Amino acid sequence: MAISSAWLVFCFLFLRHAVVELEASHHVYRNLQVSSSPSEHQPYRTSYHFQPPQNWINDPNGPMIYRGLYHLFYQYNPKGAVWGNIVWAHSTSTDLVNWTPHEPAIYPSQPSDINGCWSGSTTILPWGTPVFLYTGIDPQNHQVQNLAIPKNLSDPYLREWVKSPKNPLMAPTSANQINSSSFRDPTSAWLGPDGTWRVIIGSKRHTRGLAILYRSKDFIRWVKSQHPLHSAKDTGMWECPDFFPVMVNSKLGVDTSIMGPDVKHVLKVSLDDTKHEYYTIGTYNLGKDIYVPDKGQVDSDSGLRYDYGKYYASKTFFDSAKNRRILLGWINESSSVADDIKKGWSGVHAIPRTLWLDTSGKQLVQWPIREIEKLRGHEVHLPKQVLEGGSALEVSGVTAVQADVEVSFGISELEKAEMLNPSWTNPQVLCSKKGASVKGGLGPFGLLVLASKGLQEYTAVFFRIFKGQDKYVVLMCSDQSRSSLNNDNDKTNYGAFLEVDPSREKLSLRSLIDHSIVESFGGKGKACITARVYPTLAIDDKAHLHVFNNGTENVQFTVSAWSMKKAHLS
Repeated sequence: MAISSAWLVFCFLFLRHAVVELEASHHVYRNLQVSSSPSEHQPYRTSYHFQPPQNWINDPNGPMIYRGLYHLFYQYNPKGAVWGNIVWAHSTSTDLVNWTPHEPAIYPSQPSDINGCWSGSTTILPWGTPVFLYTGIDPQNHQVQNLAIPKNLSDPYLREWVKSPKNPLMAPTSANQINSSSFRDPTSAWLGPDGTWRVIIGSKRHTRGLAILYRSKDFIRWVKSQHPLHSAKDTGMWECPDFFPVMVNSKLGVDTSIMGPDVKHVLKVSLDDTKHEYYTIGTYNLGKDIYVPDKGQVDSDSGLRYDYGKYYASKTFFDSAKNRRILLGWINESSSVADDIKKGWSGVHAIPRTLWLDTSGKQLVQWPIREIEKLRGHEVHLPKQVLEGGSALEVSGVTAVQADVEVSFGISELEKAEMLNPSWTNPQVLCSKKGASVKGGLGPFGLLVLASKGLQEYTAVFFRIFKGQDKYVVLMCSDQSRSSLNNDNDKTNYGAFLEVDPSREKLSLRSLIDHSIVESFGGKGKACITARVYPTLAIDDKAHLHVFNNGTENVQFTVSAWSMKKAHLS
């Protein structure tokens, strides 16, 4: 391709100039002083969810696979457990479970990023070279877009990166009418059949969220399109947009540049106003360079989410080794800032999830990557039995603070379901009104995790079944109201409506429990809720696990639970 030779020339010139430019500042950021140290007793640190040994982390950035190694970059503060001093930290893995840390890949060193290296993405060029596009904060605190490439492509760990001397490549000006404080987080770029690269950057105009579109022939000179790829009124600033294709009628993932009749497209945005994410499924019109959500898709905060709990700033990438699309996300805190500083760290990442289009074509399905099952240890299995209304059964013999639990529920008396009030349209509000302690007909039934011996503390993940106008409606809840005796924590309840028919299939629930995280998947991944909890009693070996049924009607269930081994994280 003509672009390949042009790029090689660029890389040669680029490296000649950029290495010298970065070398002087490299030593400044290599040994940043840490202002807080983790406390000695750490009952809330995760054992198999990714987190560095200390300090603040947030967005996953630029995940990719290169020469058989997975690379994770992420927003990191080397100086403490609160946001600030942001660099791109870097870890690698052979399995997306066990991670080896490296020196930060990107740190402030140019005028175009001197006040911070914020989120961005990796694009894999047609001949296999990875490149970063990322947001930098310049001396005027303007948000601008920058480029970096690996210094040594023969190094599978890609431990050193160099920045273009032409940075910034995209910047707000009065002419292009871009808000300089709302212009960030470039996506992975995609290559059209016309040989033109395209990328979107999150922004807003007044209260309208925008996915600003740029085009380039050489990945260096970018030109803003006259219109955004997509926008939506009253959604506010769009952070961390993600735009990618998914196969119709297949679980396989595809490269970001794939187009055609066999794929739909997904646009995900993170809403700065509400700290929620939502996505739509639709059609990408390459000729007009616009994205149109399918009929029935909700293009607002009340639309579909990857996760209805503590989950933000997510990013996907195409895993070319296993032909799957992988989703990564940040699990933000529910503890107070004072507690974060005391424990010496803040933020973790969710278990990577495989993502695909549901057979209905109306939503996505997610499931923890298969590799996480390598950490399963001792198994406890409870065969099919009846759980009477108003009862609970402890699942003993498993490490309850660090476990993978799968439970399946069967219901035979659906006519006893409670009538659904037509005004009950918000699942989170409904879960707050009808928590685990509120008796119903069919439900609540599910799991009590990270529970103390006397049940003064527990996090409940459960289902309720309602009778709607023309179908049964399944509500999935994660109730944190009794998760901790520490009332400084955020103990919000979360909820989602689950698109399953309980008259035709059993209700499945899988929860990954990891000290202070309860990451739950309902209906085989049709709805996901992540809870961030800090019990004071149910810690270490004092945590318990129960199956419970607080409805009036009996339910059948089976359980398989595994104690989880510790992953290598640092």
